[in-house]
Amino acid sequence: MLLFSSKEISLLKKLNTPVKVQDFLNTFSFNFEKKGETLKSPLFTLRAKNMHCFEGALLGAYILSLHGFTPYLLHLKSTRDDYDHVIAPFKQGGLWGALSKTNHAVLRYREPIYKNIRELCMSYFHEYFLNNGEKTLRQYSELFNLNNFKQQWSTHRQDLWGIDKKLDKIKHYDIIPKDHIRKLRKADKIEINAGKIVEYPSNGTNSRKSKK
Repeated sequence: MLLFSSKEISLLKKLNTPVKVQDFLNTFSFNFEKKGETLKSPLFTLRAKNMHCFEGALLGAYILSLHGFTPYLLHLKSTRDDYDHVIAPFKQGGLWGALSKTNHAVLRYREPIYKNIRELCMSYFHEYFLNNGEKTLRQYSELFNLNNFKQQWSTHRQDLWGIDKKLDKIKHYDIIPKDHIRKLRKADKIEINAGKIVEYPSNGTNSRKSKK
């Protein structure tokens, strides 16, 4: 069975706050899945030194779990025209925040200032739009506790598609009533331009989990 090395464990133990974990995730390059879709375990993400949003959420949640936090994932579901996003929520001082790995200038880390999960998820709504300005975030999932999954998820050799399937199947909540969707105002041109800013160029690669 694969294990984290003593050097890796020593590093992760130093990342004892959500801020430190987020800063660490930001040092990784973005995984554009050029050889096909991946969902690496935290161990293999750490060693590959690249990640997309889901892999970043998994690694972030694992590191937080080493410091007494519950390792949560949360699925932000968009329309079929856009791409979903996965974050790692955490509770600190009775309030919710989130770790988030993204290649864009938006959909990033959230300070622990939100009273509940809905408030946290709603903070992403106005950042979630297409290049034509259409707002696309539609649902958020209930919290998924990784402690309820296989104990080996943190070091598994193979891609964690089982977690992906479970996250898709758990209860999701609508963000807005369906009769309000057609009334939504499109994002402003300056917002659209800001949303196109990326940290790493994709060189034409565009996979399901690397868009956000």
